[in-house]
Amino acid sequence: MARMHSRRRGSSGSDRPTADEPPEWSEVDEDAIEDRVVELAEEGYDPSQIGLKLRDEGVQGVPVPDVKLATGKKVTEILEENDAENELPEDLRNLMERAIRLREHMDRNPGDAQNKRALQNTESKIRRLVDYYRGDKLDEEFTYSYEDAKDRLE
Repeated sequence: MARMHSRRRGSSGSDRPTADEPPEWSEVDEDAIEDRVVELAEEGYDPSQIGLKLRDEGVQGVPVPDVKLATGKKVTEILEENDAENELPEDLRNLMERAIRLREHMDRNPGDAQNKRALQNTESKIRRLVDYYRGDKLDEEFTYSYEDAKDRLE
C-alpha cells in the first residue's frame, strides 16, 4: 500500500503478539483501570497518551499492558461511558493542531513552498477525516476552516 501524499511505499512494522487474556503478572481490577482512565482524561490526556501512561506507570503500581484485554473495552469506549471524551476525535485534533502550526509558519515565511505543500496535504487529510466523522462524532453541519480550528483548539 502506498502513502497518501507521496509515491513511496509504507514500511511494515512488527505485529503485536496475539493474546486472549492479560498476563498473570498484571492482575488489576477492571474498575480501578476504568477509574484511572477517567482520571487521566480529566487531567487532559488523550486516549493514546492514557494507554502509554497505563503501560508505563500502571494502576496502583501494576502496569497494564493492554486496556482492552484487561477490561474488555477500549480506552475511548471507557471515556464515552463516563462522559469524559473529547469534543473532537484525537486524530482530527492532532491534524488541526499541525495545520494551525503550519499556517502560522506560512504567515511568517510566505516563500516556503515545501511547507505550503505540507499545509495543503494536511488540510486535505483534515477534510477527508471530517467527511468520515461527520454525522457520527461530528455535527452534520461541521466544516473545516482555519479560524474554526483555531477557536476550537485554543
